[in-house]
Amino acid sequence: MRNWLLPEYIEDVLPIEASQIEIFRRSLLDLLDVNGYQLVMPPMLEYLESLITGVGHDLDLATFKVVDQLTGRLMGVRADITPQAARIDAHMLNNQGVTRLCYAGSVLRTNPSGLAQTRQPMQLGAELFGHAGIEADIEIQRLMVKTLQAANVNALQIDFSHVGIFDSLMINTHANDLLKQSIYEALQSKDKTELRFLTKDFDADIREALCRLTELNGDVSVLDNALRDLPKSPKIKQALNDLQQVANALADLGVGISFDLAELRGYHYHSGMVFAAYAQGYAGPLAFGGRYDEVGQAFGRARPATGFSLDLRGLVKSLPTHTSTKAILAPYGYDPELLNKIEALRTSGERVIQALPGHDAHEKELGCDRRLIHQAGQWQVVAA
Repeated sequence: MRNWLLPEYIEDVLPIEASQIEIFRRSLLDLLDVNGYQLVMPPMLEYLESLITGVGHDLDLATFKVVDQLTGRLMGVRADITPQAARIDAHMLNNQGVTRLCYAGSVLRTNPSGLAQTRQPMQLGAELFGHAGIEADIEIQRLMVKTLQAANVNALQIDFSHVGIFDSLMINTHANDLLKQSIYEALQSKDKTELRFLTKDFDADIREALCRLTELNGDVSVLDNALRDLPKSPKIKQALNDLQQVANALADLGVGISFDLAELRGYHYHSGMVFAAYAQGYAGPLAFGGRYDEVGQAFGRARPATGFSLDLRGLVKSLPTHTSTKAILAPYGYDPELLNKIEALRTSGERVIQALPGHDAHEKELGCDRRLIHQAGQWQVVAA
């Protein structure tokens, strides 16, 4: 048994599920391609500094580490492809204008995550580099919605927040990183009692504003309430205006829009708007992303950046169960007419399995719903 037992939260993907994942992978990459996003295939393994620099800072604990037997240096197995895309844009392509990249591949994490609760998700995503304006955020968000809709997910709800609001409130508090982390965690759990304790030395207006963030969630009216209740900072006003613009820009896609100004997913590296997509019947976010400007500086060239990603394996696993693709069972033989008919069927897109001698008793295992037989002087497809 020990010879075939897999580690916890590491699983084989069996034929039916694997087929569905591959079908969606191809169709979604085609969708990204026609939108101008170029496919990249970064390596599974890199030197650790590259993987946990900049946008990958939060991934340190999620990254498996190994020692390179050739150099003795510490390497990491990628836990997220986004930092690799940022490295490729900043260091490898060196484009001066806008760069659009997409990717699809397995990542490995030390703990299970995502819809599938696996340590080996299949991450698919898109990143846009080189444009700092709200137009890039809108393009990425619309593309995320279209990608999920193409994967047969309906009744989407997109939840928005903006790291700039939190940064503006914290900028003059002189809080150290440990205190900021504690405040961040209290915001995520919407624990106002803990927030008041942690911010007891802050100015009263900042303390109350941070507590108010825990209540600022809901529909678009949240933005007016925030403008009224939060400090009159130009940066906060601009963040709220940006959120209003994206809400307007997604209106034609038939998705629900909501806001949660205490939700600061990935605030360590995000520099602006953050967002996540939800749908009824799914236990967590289907996709998420945000703006992470200046991350490229860690690779030698600062670039504005925004993007999204999703766990394709988790998405497919959460969809209604699909049956296997049906097929045509053809008899064994090398008759030229038979072989020509089989090739013609396969060329037309049919799945044809040619039987091998001695396995008649197990034909049902092949999942064929039709047979190729010779009758009336020709090869014909009939119901099984």
